[in-house]
Amino acid sequence: MLSVKRDYEAYLDDMNSVTILLPKSAFQGEEKTFYLERNHRLETLEIVDAYPIEPFQKYVCKLCHSIEFGKTYYIQDEKGVKTDLQIGAVIRSKEFDDQFYYDRDDLGVSFNENSIVCKIWAPIATAVKIRLTNPSNFEVKEYPLTRENKGVWTINLEGRFENFYYTYLVCVNLIWRELVDPYAKAVSVNGEFGVIIDLTKTKVEKIKVPPLTQATDAIIYELHIRDFTIHPNSGIKCKGKYLGLAENDTKTKNGYTTGLTYLRELGVTHVELLPINDFAGVDEEQPNHSYNWGYNPLHYNAPEGSYALNPYDPYSRIIELKQMIQAFHRHGLKVIMDVVYNHVFIRESSHFEKLVPGYFFRHDQYGIPSNGSGVGNDIASERKMVRKFIVDSIRFWLEEYDVDGFRFDLMGLLDIETMNEVRKVTSSRKKDAIILGEGWDMPTPLPYDRKAIIANSVKMMDIAFFNDHFRDTVKGSTFDLVEKGFSLGNVHKKSQMVESITGSISFNSQLRGLFQHPVQSINYVESHDNHTFWDKMTFCLDEEDEDTKRKRQRLATSIVLLSQGIPFLHSGQEFFRTKKGEGNSYNLPDCINQIDWSSREQFDEEIDYVKKLIQLRKLHGAFRFAKAELVKKHCTFLETNEGIMAYQLHNVLQFGPWSHLIIVHCNQKRSKRLSLTRNGDWQLICTPKVCSPEKPLHIIQEKLEVQDIGTYVLYQT
Repeated sequence: MLSVKRDYEAYLDDMNSVTILLPKSAFQGEEKTFYLERNHRLETLEIVDAYPIEPFQKYVCKLCHSIEFGKTYYIQDEKGVKTDLQIGAVIRSKEFDDQFYYDRDDLGVSFNENSIVCKIWAPIATAVKIRLTNPSNFEVKEYPLTRENKGVWTINLEGRFENFYYTYLVCVNLIWRELVDPYAKAVSVNGEFGVIIDLTKTKVEKIKVPPLTQATDAIIYELHIRDFTIHPNSGIKCKGKYLGLAENDTKTKNGYTTGLTYLRELGVTHVELLPINDFAGVDEEQPNHSYNWGYNPLHYNAPEGSYALNPYDPYSRIIELKQMIQAFHRHGLKVIMDVVYNHVFIRESSHFEKLVPGYFFRHDQYGIPSNGSGVGNDIASERKMVRKFIVDSIRFWLEEYDVDGFRFDLMGLLDIETMNEVRKVTSSRKKDAIILGEGWDMPTPLPYDRKAIIANSVKMMDIAFFNDHFRDTVKGSTFDLVEKGFSLGNVHKKSQMVESITGSISFNSQLRGLFQHPVQSINYVESHDNHTFWDKMTFCLDEEDEDTKRKRQRLATSIVLLSQGIPFLHSGQEFFRTKKGEGNSYNLPDCINQIDWSSREQFDEEIDYVKKLIQLRKLHGAFRFAKAELVKKHCTFLETNEGIMAYQLHNVLQFGPWSHLIIVHCNQKRSKRLSLTRNGDWQLICTPKVCSPEKPLHIIQEKLEVQDIGTYVLYQT
C-alpha cells in the first residue's frame, strides 16, 4: 500500500477546520500553536478543541480563510515540524459537493481521427497525467493535464490515437496512483487499461420493437449468457458468448428449439441479462477456467470480455454485444440490463477510490466505510458526482447499446432522488423502458426516508420492485427451506395470497399493501439468487413424488403469470431447473449453473403449458391492470374451502374477448366442488394438466369439480 512518512497527520475535514493527530509516542506534552503555510507565510490556527484518542492527541483547529483545492498546503507546529495538509472528510460535505458539481456531459475521451480530448473529474488532485501506450510498439508517453473549473482536468492531444491504451496518474495527498478512466467506453483484456476507440466503427443497425402500452404487458425472463448457451446439447456454436445467444434456429440433438428461438416461441417479452458490463471473477484470457454471475463490477461503461470471441480486441465485445441485442429486437424481444451501481468489486483498489479517495463510497459517523452490500462497500449515490456518473452511465447504455430497461441490483442501497433521475432520463429516451430493482432495506448510513426501498415505493411511482412478499407467500421463505408457501401446500396464507394476486395493493381495508399500483410489483418465485424453486421444494417436500412436485411448480408458475403485476421467470423455471441443491452458485462451475437443454426435451409438454399460460395472459387485459382502481373494480374473491384460492374478474369485456373470468388455484389433491358465481355456461380453458386459451376444453355449469393441484381458468362471454 502506498504511503508517505509523516511525523504527524493533518486533515481538512470540513471547509473551515483542520484536524491534527499527534502521536503521543513522539510528541510529549501538549502543543500550544499550529500554523498553516500559505504562499510562504504562516497563518496561526485557532485551536477550538483538543482531546486524546489513543494513541493520538487530537486537535481541531479553525481556518481563518478557506483553502484552494488543487494545491498542497503545509501545517507547522510550534517547534517547526511540518506535515502536508491532507484532504480528508471535507470531500463528504455538502459544501464540497456543491462547489465541485460538474454538469456537462463531456467527461471521458472524445475521439477524432487526428486528435483526442480527455477530461476527468479529480477535484482534490494536485496534478494529473495521462499515460498512453502505443499498441504497435508498446511505447509509453505521459502528458500533464490542465486543471479547469469544478475540479475537471483536461488535455487536447493532436495525433492518431485509435487503439492506444490509456490510464491516468493522479496525485492526491502527495501520493501518485494509476487508474482506469471511470468513463472508459472500451478496455483491454481483463480491464487493465482503458482503450481509445472510434465508437462510430461499432455501429449496428437498430431494430425497432413495438412499444409496450404499459409495464404490466411485460413478461420478463432472466438469464445468464453463459448459462443459457454452454450446455453440450444447446445446439449453439458460440457457446458462452454474446453471439451464441444471437444465433437463430438452434436445436438440441433431437430437434427441440434452444436459445433465442426457444425464447421467441415461449412468448416472453423481455430478456433480463445478468451483468454484461466488465466484471471481475472470470479470467478473460481463459474464460472457461472460472465462472461468475458478474456482480463484481470493474468498469461500468465497457462490456465484459469473457463473452466476446476475441477479448483482446476492444471492438469485438462492443460489436458482438450490440449484434446480440439487435438479434433479440429482430425477434420482437426487448433487453433489460442488470446493473450493479450499489458497490464495486474491491473498494480500496477501485478506480473511484484512487481518483477521489473517500468520495464515491458511503461512510458511517466514525468514518468507517459502510457495508450494506455485504461485499465491503456501498456506493454513495446521494453525492452529486456519483449520481451524475450513474445517470450518465444509464444514458450511455440506452443511447449506444439500445437496451430497453434496467434491473438494479440491491437498489435499496441507492437513494430515491438518483432512482427518479434514472427513471426520468430513461423515459425521455424510451417511454416504455422498464426500471426494476431489489428494494430491500440494507444497513447503510443513508437515512431511511431517502432509501430506494419498497417501503418508499410511493416516492418512486414509475419504478418496479421485486416482490419478496409474493415470492414467500407462493413459495415459502427463501431463507428457511422448510417453510412452505401456498403452492407447497400451506393452507394458512389466504390473506397473503389475496394481496399477492392483486399486485400487493391496498385491495381492501384489511390489506395495507406494498404498492400504490400493481405496475410496481415484480411477481416471481425464483431468480438467480438462492435455491431454485425445484431445489427448495425437494428439500422441504422430500416425501412427495416427482409428479406431485411438478404439479406444484406448475401451480406456482401459473400464479406468477396470472396475477396482477409484472411476471418474472427465471431461466429454466418452466422445465424444473435445478442447481443440484446449491443455494448460492455465483462462482460455481457450469455443471451447476448451465441450462440443461436435455431437460428441455424431457419436459416439452410442461413448456407448452407455460407457453399457453403466457398466451392467456396476453389475450386478456384483465390479467394486466396497471392501476389499482381497475383491480378493485373488477376483481372479487370467492368463498372457498381450505387450500383453494378463487377469484373472479368481472365485467371485463372492454379489456379482452371475454366478459367474466374465474381463476382457481388449488394446492390440495382432494376433490372439491366450487360453486360458480353466475348462471349459464362457463368455458373451461385451463386445468392443472392442459391450458387452451383459444379452444375451450369443456363447458361447465353451476359447479366446478376441483380435483387436483394446479390452476383452473373459466370464462363467460
